[in-house]
Amino acid sequence: MSKSYNVAILGATGAVGTELLELLESRNFPVANLKLLASERSVGRTISFKGESLAIEAVSDRAFEGIDIVLASAGGSTSKTWAPKAVEKGAVVIDNSSAFRMQESVPLIVPEVNPQAAESHQGIIANPNCTTILMAVAIWPLHQIQPIKRLVVATYQSASGAGAKAMAEVQTQSQAILDGKTPVAEVLPYPLAFNLFAHNSPLTDWGYCEEEMKMVNETRKIFGNQQIRITATCVRVPVLRAHSEAVNIEFETPFSPESAREILSHSPGVKLVEDWQANHFPMPIEATGRDEVLVGRIRQDISHPCGLELWLCGDQIRKGAALNAVQIAELLVEKNLLKPLAISH
Repeated sequence: MSKSYNVAILGATGAVGTELLELLESRNFPVANLKLLASERSVGRTISFKGESLAIEAVSDRAFEGIDIVLASAGGSTSKTWAPKAVEKGAVVIDNSSAFRMQESVPLIVPEVNPQAAESHQGIIANPNCTTILMAVAIWPLHQIQPIKRLVVATYQSASGAGAKAMAEVQTQSQAILDGKTPVAEVLPYPLAFNLFAHNSPLTDWGYCEEEMKMVNETRKIFGNQQIRITATCVRVPVLRAHSEAVNIEFETPFSPESAREILSHSPGVKLVEDWQANHFPMPIEATGRDEVLVGRIRQDISHPCGLELWLCGDQIRKGAALNAVQIAELLVEKNLLKPLAISH
């Protein structure tokens, strides 16, 4: 007798939904039955899972009957509508949107950082923002050794953060420019190919965009520390699917680069990438398709005795979204925080 679970993917046809499907199969998650949910326009399509052809279904109240876990990646408004209904049907929802992240009663989880938060869930668990996840995995091991006082981060965010259509648009724009034509922007506000611009999320009254404030507020919640001072500048760059971040960390006391390297070389979810002779450090092209967050170029901040600089790259669709969600589901299974469906073999 083993335990398997009825799983639904809400937003199954998107970039993250497609990755969720691949991860459930490649990581051999204990799926009894899998339901693929999307909008009406996707109904009729089929997607392969473990050799079977599964039909896309329209999301509805009845779609969540008998479901144990919902992996949701369909946008905030969709999650706000359907997540509570799924919970009413007895499912646990792991939501990739920003809809519930800052609700006090909803755990915001990076499994390498705060897995214990899953024990207090009330049916909904939030997946953090992609940039927050990648940074948290990289800096949490250091914070455990020496408390972080302040973070100054600049992000270099790929098109994948805006979805599959944005990725396709960058490719189309690139070809147009190479052909001597004017690139057209429809998904993103400006052409991204051979260009970059300040992150296109709405601006707050004090000049920070919502993406930047997500990094501030979510990191504090995940770390359980509202005293960490954090400032961020988020930029969209012409990379398909891996984000990069330049992180300046201020500690309470000096923290040597050598110690940081030793710690991070043994930290879960981290791959140390440093070849100083070749000037080879993490790159988006090498992070793409990888589960780990690549971290390197760790050096002393010459402007502050208690400061360290590091550079990281991570696959936005994978660890920045789908993988983190599946790891949360695996955590729930491991800790027996779901009601299993017994399957005889």
